[in-house]
Amino acid sequence: VLGLLVWALVADTTYHLHAAYGWVMFVSIFFWIVTVLFFVTYLLQLQLKFYVIPWPLVLMIFNAVATVLYITAFVTCAAAVQPTSWRQWDYNRRAAASFFACLVMITYGVSTFFSFRAWKGLGSNAATSQVTDYA
Repeated sequence: VLGLLVWALVADTTYHLHAAYGWVMFVSIFFWIVTVLFFVTYLLQLQLKFYVIPWPLVLMIFNAVATVLYITAFVTCAAAVQPTSWRQWDYNRRAAASFFACLVMITYGVSTFFSFRAWKGLGSNAATSQVTDYA
């Protein structure tokens, strides 16, 4: 939802006049589409059919790449916001897009952390862990 807000807010401005927003649009739309595809994959449990693919590793790499590219998109978007813009509605939407790009960047960063824990097997809980050695 946050990624959708980023590209929708940027798309609602005159972003084509500023080359920097092309990168923001690419990053936000690309990762929004891929995230939706991963969501549908897990929702329909298709990852169980493709058991050869190391899904925790794939998700960790995806989230790490998304984090790094969203850092560049956030910095680009925030640097391109001009407070002296003659179109006030463009300024507000670009500033909001920068804010939501920061939130998406943080969200992908947290997802990277949890994906790393799942990949390393550190995410066990009381329901899945079993004690085998009593001595």
